[in-house]
Amino acid sequence: MALVRWDPFRNVSALQDRINRLFEDAFPRSTDLEDDISLCAWRPAVDIYESENGIVLKAELPGVKKEDVSVEIKDNVLTLKGERAEDKEVGEENYYRRERCFGSFQRSFNLEQSIQPEKVKAKFKDGILEVEIPRPEEEKPKKVTVDVD
Repeated sequence: MALVRWDPFRNVSALQDRINRLFEDAFPRSTDLEDDISLCAWRPAVDIYESENGIVLKAELPGVKKEDVSVEIKDNVLTLKGERAEDKEVGEENYYRRERCFGSFQRSFNLEQSIQPEKVKAKFKDGILEVEIPRPEEEKPKKVTVDVD
C-alpha cells in the first residue's frame, strides 16, 4: 500500500471553480461593450513611500490634465480628486476595442502623523503626480556633536 501525503488545500481550487461557475450562472455578465464601459471604475495606481525628508505619494494619471486634478488635506486625510475626459473625436461606432476607463476618480489616504498642509508640495509631470509631505519638525532627527575631553 502506498502512502499518500495529506494535503488539506488539495480541493480548495476545485471548490473555488465551482463557486465561480455558480455565480456566473446566477449572474451572467453582459457581452455588450456599452455595459462593460459603464461598469468601469477608474482608480489611478498610487505608490506611497518614505524618503529622507518625509512621505512621497506618486500617482499615475495618464491622459489627465493638470487643471483636472486636486489634492486636498483635511484632518490628516490626503484626498486626490480628478477626472479623465473621454476622447470625443472618435465615435462609438468606430471602436474595435475600448479598455481605458474615463470619468472622475477620488482616492483618500490616512496620514498617521500630523502634518502641516501649507508645507506639502505637489508636482505634475508626464502624467505622474508627485506629492511630497515633509516630516513634522519634532520628528526630524537632530544631530548633536559630542566634545571629548
